[in-house]
Amino acid sequence: MPAASNKSSHHASPSSFLLLGLPGLESVQVWLSIPFCLVYAVALLGNATLLWIIGTDSSLHKPMYLFLSMLALTDMALPTCILPKMLSIFWMGAQEITFAGCLVQMFMIHALCAVESGTLTAMAYDRYVAIRSPLSYTTLLTADRVAKIGAAIAARAFVCVLPFPFLVKRLPFCRSRLIYHSYCEHMAVVKLACGDTTPNNLYGLTLSLVIISGDLAFIFISYGLILHAVFQLPSLEARHKALGTCGAHVGVIVILYTPGLFSFLTHRFGHNVPHHVHIFLANFYLVVPAMLNPLIYGAKTKEIRSRVMRAMGLGKGLP
Repeated sequence: MPAASNKSSHHASPSSFLLLGLPGLESVQVWLSIPFCLVYAVALLGNATLLWIIGTDSSLHKPMYLFLSMLALTDMALPTCILPKMLSIFWMGAQEITFAGCLVQMFMIHALCAVESGTLTAMAYDRYVAIRSPLSYTTLLTADRVAKIGAAIAARAFVCVLPFPFLVKRLPFCRSRLIYHSYCEHMAVVKLACGDTTPNNLYGLTLSLVIISGDLAFIFISYGLILHAVFQLPSLEARHKALGTCGAHVGVIVILYTPGLFSFLTHRFGHNVPHHVHIFLANFYLVVPAMLNPLIYGAKTKEIRSRVMRAMGLGKGLP
């Protein structure tokens, strides 16, 4: 009986884990916190500015800007899930995170990533409708329909990511409590388990491939249809104007998916890549796009750019 009790205790879920931050870069973590902190501050300021401009200007209450608001909210929430804890590790050595807190952070990070991917996919459809049927754009994509699309994106993320914490909770943990990461990423936690992690590996890989591949496929199809519609426009000027409305969205897609795919591939297959490079890429993928997205939309979208300049008192004569 005592032996069985020890075994049960040995395999029980730990009360907490220790996040190591950026393993291999401990000596420079304090210095690395400076750019991360600045990026986080710019991301919050930029996305909050977008939300304020869209929310206070009734002329921007259109499908494109409603989707952009959803993207901005996600871009504020996603880095907030990791940066405060990461900075506390860098500055104060506060590495401990409770088991429940780790599961919550894991769920929020993966769910918000799925929401961001789904939102960009919806925005590709929005651009197709705007170019293909400009006269009926607002009747096809009403505010109610945009809200339903947003709810479907959030529901998909919730349902797909919900199994993650339950799959982790069922695992026996009898190894180190040290997580070689700066946040509770699913596979980083699973590596500490001593039981059969096949379901976790298969579900994580399948979900990543289905969401990323599915959303990218839909985006490529949308832009294929967009290009087909653009080349049917009568004038060269109309074609340039139509493609110009897609510039910001394409830039955001490249910024989000390129480091994301690179991080995913190196994590799964790049066994010769140094571990701290994996971790740095994972943080880059979650934090930097959140800062760049509002800057891209601010630079590429005339309506937002002009309203920002007017708010700063720099463009009183702008439309």
